[in-house]
Amino acid sequence: MDSLRWTSQDLEALPDDGKRYEIVDGELYMSKQPHWHHQRICLRLGSLLDQWSIETGAGEANGAPGVIFDDDDDVAPDVLWISKDRLEMALHSDGKLHAAPELVVEVLSPGMTNAARDRKAKLKLYSQRGVLEYWIVSWQERYVEVYRRENALLKLQYTLYENDVLQSPLLPGFHCQVKQIFAGIS
Repeated sequence: MDSLRWTSQDLEALPDDGKRYEIVDGELYMSKQPHWHHQRICLRLGSLLDQWSIETGAGEANGAPGVIFDDDDDVAPDVLWISKDRLEMALHSDGKLHAAPELVVEVLSPGMTNAARDRKAKLKLYSQRGVLEYWIVSWQERYVEVYRRENALLKLQYTLYENDVLQSPLLPGFHCQVKQIFAGIS
């Protein structure tokens, strides 16, 4: 007997109940309303990336946009950055991206299930679909893991802590001290 594989069409039929539903490899994931600090980190990183994008004109940052890689891979990353060229090709009339952005950021929510989704299922998905860089942020432990594409896979390059500087070859001139991301978060 085949197990149920969720699709984007199934996702559209789910209630608009304030929860975030995503599909990775046909499996449905549901997240509760995020913690205040989770959203502050998303807003702060999104703002930093957006400001850099405005200054350079290189692309755009956005928070929790729909990214449909395939009918059974339909996600909403916490934050992403996409170049202007890629955005032109990826953004469809439904208002969703249908190709990988260059950078995806996921902020960990409490719980083993949430961490496993971001560290395993989404890491694999983003790796397979051509994301060039993936940041996993823990506001609880105050670090940023940076994964970069290496030999067609996203691999952990380093973990940055509060006294380190976050920068990326994808974003020339972008930099911020990690403690800036966590300012005001206790």
